[in-house]
Amino acid sequence: MLIVVSSWGAHARGDEKSKGGAQPPTPATSGRGGGEASSKDVDTEHLFGFTEGADAGEKGEQEVVLDTVSRLGKRAGGPGGSRYRVLDTKLGYQFDPIDRLSIEFGAFGDLRRARNVLDLDDKSYGTFDGVSVEVKYQFLKSSKDQPLGLALELRPRYGRVLPIEGNGADIFDFESVLQLDVQVVPDKVWYGSNISFEPAAGRQRGGGPGYRSSTFLWSHALVGRIGESTYLGPEVRYLRGYDGTFLNQLQSEALTVGPALHHRFTEKTWLTVAYAGQVWGRDTGPTLAGRALGLNQFERHNIRVKLGMEF
Repeated sequence: MLIVVSSWGAHARGDEKSKGGAQPPTPATSGRGGGEASSKDVDTEHLFGFTEGADAGEKGEQEVVLDTVSRLGKRAGGPGGSRYRVLDTKLGYQFDPIDRLSIEFGAFGDLRRARNVLDLDDKSYGTFDGVSVEVKYQFLKSSKDQPLGLALELRPRYGRVLPIEGNGADIFDFESVLQLDVQVVPDKVWYGSNISFEPAAGRQRGGGPGYRSSTFLWSHALVGRIGESTYLGPEVRYLRGYDGTFLNQLQSEALTVGPALHHRFTEKTWLTVAYAGQVWGRDTGPTLAGRALGLNQFERHNIRVKLGMEF
């Protein structure tokens, strides 16, 4: 792919010279700081759904994001109807103090309803669920001439609710995400991948027991341009949930598949929608051995909706 892109670039430069020399850069074609990248290069940060692209902004850019993940479906705890619905919503403000470095502050809300779910108490409430800081540095920026993007993001967070049980708690977790994206076909097809490790520790309120968990994630997404400002493609995620902060004892594993859609309404306003349905999984508990899907730590369905505005 790199050889093809380089050959195409050399041919294009040759055509320019034959027409009387190279043209001076214009605002539409010059890159950051006078570099090679085009200012029209697609921003991959929110392009892939649950998978995060490697792009970070330029110095002085700001962004507000409303990010909601719906987690739906657990095993029934007995006869009759069962319901498990959790909406995790984050309102985030992101700014870029220097090129390729972004910092985001987030505030979370938790809205849930659980009824007749195995090993969980019935609950129905909404509450404030803590704050986070996300720091991201982009090592490589993808472009038509250099298709690989690479970044590392660190996400410390304080939470007030146990993510599965919904009990009040004081939880601290620290997610580390390695983000990679590639322009497979320049300006047409993009591939994104994340590897994530997220340990968490804390204690339930009211003298409850301690809480220790960790999660490993490996995700892949491939999207293509289907319109001037619309992108669509499949996404696959593999997740492993553990008891203990350092991947100590495997509790559940799951494989999810679904589509991801990204659309820009204007140059500064965009929407990303993604669905992930569990197609395979397992729980390691002796009472759940042999039962389909990994529903102890994960859900049957996940839906993500992100709405953002840059300024």
